[in-house]
Amino acid sequence: QMEQSGGGSVQAGGSLRLSCTISGYTFHAYNMGWFRQAPGKEREFVAAISQTGDRTRYEDSVRGRFTISRDNTKNMLYLEMNDLKRDDTGVYYCNREGYWESVVGGTALFWGQGNQVTVSS
Repeated sequence: QMEQSGGGSVQAGGSLRLSCTISGYTFHAYNMGWFRQAPGKEREFVAAISQTGDRTRYEDSVRGRFTISRDNTKNMLYLEMNDLKRDDTGVYYCNREGYWESVVGGTALFWGQGNQVTVSS
């Protein structure tokens, strides 16, 4: 089971943090990622992190503003979002999978429930 927390509403330029945890599975065995879905649009990749955290990838529009991290001692995945823009508005989902390509490509079998992030001008 994957459980998300965080998100909410913020003005443009503000910051938010999302968290995601796994229960019942070995957290450090999985590559993990974040996707988002804006109203009327398809779900899109945001960021991914490898099992040990030594490898990350970001979607171009969030690079330099968002930071993905994980704490394997606490079974927690994070997405720190700074300098938020209206285009960052959407429902954010964490995912996990053994294969890196599945996490990045959005074909992972396991997803969180989603958290709303709303950025207003």
